[in-house]
Amino acid sequence: MTVGNMDSAELFDAGKKGRGLRAREHLNAGDVVFSESSFSAVVFDSLVTKVCHSCFRQQADLHRCAQCKFAHYCDRTCQTACWSEHKHECGAIRKTGKAPSESVRLAARVLWRVHKDTGIVSDSQLISVDQLKDHVTDLPEEGLKQLQTDVLTFFAYWSHGRKQHSVEYISKLFGIIKCNGFTLSDQRGLQAVGVGLFPNLCLVNHDCWPNCTVILNHGNQSALSSALHSQRRIELRAVGKISEGEELTVSYVDFLNLSADRQKNLRESFHFECTCQHCSEKISDDLMTATAEKEGSKPSADKVKEIIALSKEYLEKIDIARIDRDYHKVVTLCCDCLEKQENVLADTNLLKLRVFSITSEVLSFLHNFSEASDYARRMVEGYTKLCHPNNALLGMATMRAGVTHWHGGQIEAGHKFICKAYGILMVTHGPNHTITKDLESMRTQTELELKMFKDDEKKYQSMRDAALQITV
Repeated sequence: MTVGNMDSAELFDAGKKGRGLRAREHLNAGDVVFSESSFSAVVFDSLVTKVCHSCFRQQADLHRCAQCKFAHYCDRTCQTACWSEHKHECGAIRKTGKAPSESVRLAARVLWRVHKDTGIVSDSQLISVDQLKDHVTDLPEEGLKQLQTDVLTFFAYWSHGRKQHSVEYISKLFGIIKCNGFTLSDQRGLQAVGVGLFPNLCLVNHDCWPNCTVILNHGNQSALSSALHSQRRIELRAVGKISEGEELTVSYVDFLNLSADRQKNLRESFHFECTCQHCSEKISDDLMTATAEKEGSKPSADKVKEIIALSKEYLEKIDIARIDRDYHKVVTLCCDCLEKQENVLADTNLLKLRVFSITSEVLSFLHNFSEASDYARRMVEGYTKLCHPNNALLGMATMRAGVTHWHGGQIEAGHKFICKAYGILMVTHGPNHTITKDLESMRTQTELELKMFKDDEKKYQSMRDAALQITV
């Protein structure tokens, strides 16, 4: 689909929600509803030397801008592609002697773009940046203090000839970014690396059980001819069948939280009360807080209360150990916690799922794949009962389980998980995304290994052991 093509979506009055987008035609799972280049985007402060400021790929040995010595790029191609965005920023950093925070940098980039192209950069952009919601008047006292600090920093940093703006206008701009900024992930989808503003995407309303998902396509700047390069862009993709006239929705928050917690998060961050079906009817809350059942009996309320409190204490200790990179301690804490949770909390309980996730991840990092695989399997089984079948988080977790089983010598289970993950991510990410391409390679490799395993298990295990010895 051409970037900016909005033929499949149209703006409409969504009642109490305000503006919204709805489908102009029937859509199937995996269809790209629209794609949109960022109006402006910046890399997070903590990753400015590790992530390309143009394509937002994370990699080593980035090239630094020789003038401001702040921006980093994959190569000259990415630097050239980003120059129109970086030009004014480069001068401002040299003038002030340092780069400000990501929120100030993004606000400045947005305003420079507004000055250059006005608030609408193409015929397909349905709304100008100035018309987006800002909710400045809804900010709590602490939020207002931070806003005042950001505005003062902005005025010291930003310049554009004699053009001046009021404090109210710049405050509104920061409010727009706070309410509408979209988090950008790296090429593997494993880490948030930046934030950007996408005006058309801002029109898509929230639902805790949405019919669309959003992914970042990092584009392609590797072709010899610049005419064949593609831009960094988001893609809004349908996760199921959508009827003509049906409202398009995405989830602004992680679904794997209780309905009350999701509603609180939405009130505080986006200033509205979620009344979607899953929140109104508290769908899945019972599974997310479920207790274990053994031979028809359940643990007492006091026991459950005790283990919930204990689990939260353990998770705090686990987080500290992870920050300290004491991974063997993380594993010990996780195993102790799971031992206490067993026969008290069900495998769909959010507290238990979080421990499953951490345990499988850290054991895999320590190359203890055989032990990690059981925790990964139980994690995926729990997610499957809670998540939409085409949920990106479920797809990524399933991929992780597949790799863990594969490396742990369980080729049949590994291949099955990888095939399942591939089916989900073909919908959520599409065939051209880096993650999907990696999965396609894994699927091909595990299919070959599975055939070898079925033909001659002894020979397969012998070859696998020899390969492992080479990699040690």
